Amino acid sequence: MKSTSQDQSLSDSRELDRSYDPLTGNPPSRPSKKTIKQRFLKLLPCCRSGSSSSVNQRSIIDESELATVWYRPEGLDRLVQQTNFSKKELQVLYRGFKNECPSGLVNEETFKSIYSQFFPQGDSGMYAHFLFEAFDTHNNGSISFEDFVTSLSIILRGSITDKLNWAFNMYDLNKDGCISREEMTDIMHSIYDMMGKYTYPCMKESAPKEHVDSFFQKMDKNKDGVVTIEEFLEMCQKDENIMQSMQLFDNVI
Repeated sequence: MKSTSQDQSLSDSRELDRSYDPLTGNPPSRPSKKTIKQRFLKLLPCCRSGSSSSVNQRSIIDESELATVWYRPEGLDRLVQQTNFSKKELQVLYRGFKNECPSGLVNEETFKSIYSQFFPQGDSGMYAHFLFEAFDTHNNGSISFEDFVTSLSIILRGSITDKLNWAFNMYDLNKDGCISREEMTDIMHSIYDMMGKYTYPCMKESAPKEHVDSFFQKMDKNKDGVVTIEEFLEMCQKDENIMQSMQLFDNVI
């Protein structure tokens, strides 16, 4: 069972090579709802492909059991109010989170190690670093269960505006309220490093720069060299492809 799940995970990670990037306009050769979802769901064992209803039933735990780990999250009732997950869904997510990280906190090294398993053909280190910083909302070098489910709730079940705001925050690396050409270049290089050399069709060395140029041509409305949140939201909401890609995250769990 374990090897089968791992093989499926590796197969799904290769499928990500062809997925659509909503912010760079890279179209897939074959649209796949499943592969876009897997980027985040695979970070937890209980959400990986191949999970059965029996696994989910075993994963549901009582609140009293939460006290047995080193780090106890805030009350589940409060998280139910703060996220778009039900109490049982949070219990399932917490069991997976605890199994992966018994201390209840994920540092960047562990996060990178988990994420790299699903992109064996490339180097996902830099992209995982950017993703980790987006999840680390308190900027303290670790991701708690609350941090994780708060972001996951936005990514999977938030409104279009919430999802776009979250994406903008990830791309705004220095958190100054705008995306610079340098920041987008770093992001694009991290994505191409993660995809690896053996993608189909083969990526040109100039592809990251071309995507950055396309991004700024589309988003930088006043041509001042940076993209603000206002420009980002306005242009994304006018783009049908971006809107469709954002809707793929709805009702995953």
